[in-house]
Order: sequence, then structure tokens, then C-alpha cells
Amino acid sequence: MTGKILAAMILIAALAAGVGMYYLQVYHFYEEVEGNGTSDVQVTALTSGAAQAIAFADFEAIDSESSPIRYRACFTTDLSLDDLKADFTPYPDAVPLTAPGWFDCFDAKEIGAALEAGTAQAFLGVKDIKYGIDRVVAVMDDGRGFVWQQINRCGEVVFDGQRAPEGCPTPPKVSGQDG
Repeated sequence: MTGKILAAMILIAALAAGVGMYYLQVYHFYEEVEGNGTSDVQVTALTSGAAQAIAFADFEAIDSESSPIRYRACFTTDLSLDDLKADFTPYPDAVPLTAPGWFDCFDAKEIGAALEAGTAQAFLGVKDIKYGIDRVVAVMDDGRGFVWQQINRCGEVVFDGQRAPEGCPTPPKVSGQDG
């Protein structure tokens, strides 16, 4: 009898821990981002190489301090895909990262399929918004747009504990790390 009670207590504790972890990962760490109405959606210009704001509406975003790649945003724009392609830097290796299910305006599978089909185009939003992390902006031909942050080639190497490849900026020093 004592064994059954102990097994039931272990099972209940494991279930509670699982539910708690799920809640923390999917809901707790995310916060809604209040848009400022001007620089929420920026794309890097082909000519200057500088990020500049584009016209947008219906902005929704979430972020988390627990990871630099948890940022997701949705918006709409009246700018045509052709105009955007003519003025802004493409981002060829864009891979939309999934968002929590409750943030239903951002569907990574739909965005990825549209990028592959050519009905959407990804652009460099802001290079190295944080070291090794680029902000990516994708716009579909129907005017819907999406933003996420993605690890770039420099970040992939440095975050693996290796030296920065040629052409990458010097990584920031981490406290407790020898020069």
C-alpha cells in the first residue's frame, strides 16, 4: 500500500513539473511588445546599407528576455513586393522560427512555404541587432509581413565556442572569460 501511495505521489509530482515547464516555455517568458509606430519594422537599404523604417500597420509583437531569438512580429504594409525587392537587401538564408501557438498571426510553416514558393521575400532587417543575431523581415505578396531574429553565420560559429570567422566582428567579451 505504501508503494502505491509513493508511486502516485511521484506521478503527480512529475505531471505537475511537466505542466509547469510547458507553461513557462509557452506563456510565462513571453511579453507583448508595444510598437512605437515608427521604427518597429526596419529593413536594410541596398544603397546605403543602413536600416530604415518602412510604412506598416497592424503591428503585433512578442519577445522574451530569456533568448535573443524569441522575437516575433506581424504587420501589414501597402508597399509592393517589387518595390521592396528594388530597394532593400535580400536575406537568402531566412528560416522562420516557430512562435507559440497562442501568437496566431505568425505561422512559420506558412511563411517558410511562401518563401520557397516565391510568394514572399525575406530581407535583412537589422544586421547584428545583438552579436550574432540578425533581425529578418519577410513580406508576402498580399502585404502581410513578419519579423523574427535569426542566428547569423558569425553567431553560429562563436556560440559553438570557436573563434569568429574572417569577416565577422569581434565578439563581445563575456565576464569570467579570459582574453
